[in-house]
Amino acid sequence: MEFVAGDYVKVEIKNDSTGESEWIWLRVDYCDESKRLVFGWLDSAPVVFATELKLGQHMAVSYDNVRDHKKSSEF
Repeated sequence: MEFVAGDYVKVEIKNDSTGESEWIWLRVDYCDESKRLVFGWLDSAPVVFATELKLGQHMAVSYDNVRDHKKSSEF
């Protein structure tokens, strides 16, 4: 996968204890291909994880959790 700064990825985040999950959009900052991680800013307001995550928060997500990928021109 090739993600470029400014791209958007939809990722699934899960709470392994409760089984709850949520889909969020992340605006790509950069990637670490060797570790298969995409770093970016949370671009959608979380609902399920509203106390743990905040809009605009910088975070890292495994490529395994990416469910969709869009170029910034597609928004």
